[in-house]
Formats: sequence, C-alpha cells, structure tokens
Amino acid sequence: MPATPKWRAGGFSLIELIVVMVIVGIVASMIALFIVNPVRGYLDSTRRAVLVDIANTALMRMAREVRLALPNSVRVSQNGNVFYLEFLMLDGGGRYREQVGLPGDDPLDFATQGVSTDTRFDLLGPALSMAAGTQIVIYNLALDADTDAYQGGNRRAYTGALGAVSQINFAPAPGGAPFPMESPGRRFHVVRTPVTYACNPATGELRRYANYGIGAVQPTDPGAPPLSTAGNNNLLASMVNRCRFAYAPGASETLGQLTLWLELTAEGESVSLYREVVVSNEP
Repeated sequence: MPATPKWRAGGFSLIELIVVMVIVGIVASMIALFIVNPVRGYLDSTRRAVLVDIANTALMRMAREVRLALPNSVRVSQNGNVFYLEFLMLDGGGRYREQVGLPGDDPLDFATQGVSTDTRFDLLGPALSMAAGTQIVIYNLALDADTDAYQGGNRRAYTGALGAVSQINFAPAPGGAPFPMESPGRRFHVVRTPVTYACNPATGELRRYANYGIGAVQPTDPGAPPLSTAGNNNLLASMVNRCRFAYAPGASETLGQLTLWLELTAEGESVSLYREVVVSNEP
C-alpha cells in the first residue's frame, strides 16, 4: 500500500481556506442585518433622549424663574426669528406700615399733593434680608410711567443696611416725588436685576442674560448694551432649530399665561417641547 504523501499530512488547501472565508463572510453579513437596525435604533433613541433632556431642563429653568417675576413685568418681543423674554426677578417682598399705631411707628407716606420727603417705612411681619443693589417697587401695574417699574415711576433704590432689616430705607425720586399709588394689599416688592432669555435659531442657542441695568425699552440686541455688557451671559441650550415665546398678560384677572416652545435638532433627529407657565400678576 503506497504511503500517504507528506504534503497531505495536515493543514488546509487554498480552496478550502477560500470556501471557509466565503462562508464566514456570508454568516457575518447575515448577522449584521439583524444587528444594525437594533444598534441604529438604540443610537437614535439615545440621541432623542439627550435632546429631550436639554430642552426640558431649559424650559424648566425658564418656568421656575418666571414664577419669581415681579407682577406685570414679563414682556416678550421678536426680532426676526429671534425671540426675547424679559422680566424683573424678585429678590423678596413684604407689607409696609400704613398707619401709626404706637409712638415711634414709621408708616409710608403717599402724598397726594406736592412733594413727599418720606424715604423710609416700617416693615410689617418678620425681618427681611436685603442685599446690595436692590430696589423697592410698589403696585406695579405696567400701565404708564407712574406704574411701570421699567420706567421707574414706582421704583426706588434701597439705601438701608444690608442683611436682616425691619425698616426699609430708599432713595428719593427726582424732585422728591412720592410713590404714585398705594397697594391695596399694602405690599411692596424687592427687585435686583432684569433677566432676559434670547432664543436664536440662526446660532442654535438659547442664552440667559442677567445683572444689567433696568431700562424702559426691552433690549433685543445681544451685540449691544445692555445685553452685551450683562454681568451674566450663559448658554442654556444648544442645537436649537426653532423656538417661540408668547405671552398673554390678561389670561385672567390676576394671572398671565406664558407659552414656551423649543425644537432641538441633531444629526437629522428633532424633538419639540411645549410648556405653559402661569404668571402671577397680582401687584
């Protein structure tokens, strides 16, 4: 019986190797068909979750701060495709003394004629913590120059001690004019700075501006003062494709309704979130 040739003792022939490679390639292609769609779906859902989280966090932040706005201070404007939301952030508030009850009591004087020299009043209730740069606003209706905190008729700079106080001291208005109108609830509010949210689809950004001066005209140009010189300029959301702010100040007798809408897009995936915020306008 002839001996087996040495070259047939072990290993694979070239044809066998090619056949194995072809089979492995076919099996890999079949497996890929079953894997690619689940992987693509996972990546798409992850991308959507990231977009939803960014949009939801931004809307929640805006809603939380708007609920702390000075009554009747919310204003919305549009410049091209850019929407602007501005309001005066409350830093506190309380009730002022209206009448003298005991010797030494210091009520707030609303002079109906001429000039008032009153620049302080007692705070009713617990002490209020006051900070530097705050201002006092009484009965903000935003109807005219006398009742609009942006225009300053019912706003005075706080000049008293910092920290917990039981008496409010404020700077007199030009000419010593008194506060124009009394609050039916004897309430006063403390504000420090305006806050502006600017949503610009062209840059894909939603930004928050703060620590700038109060002005009668709503700022709508981030490249010009006061927004360009704002102490705080923070990116709140990126990948913004479209957005819209709308405000109805008279949704009810003392409540306004702010509508916020954001659409974020990344790699062909888009999500839209909508939120309505009830704003207290009881001065």
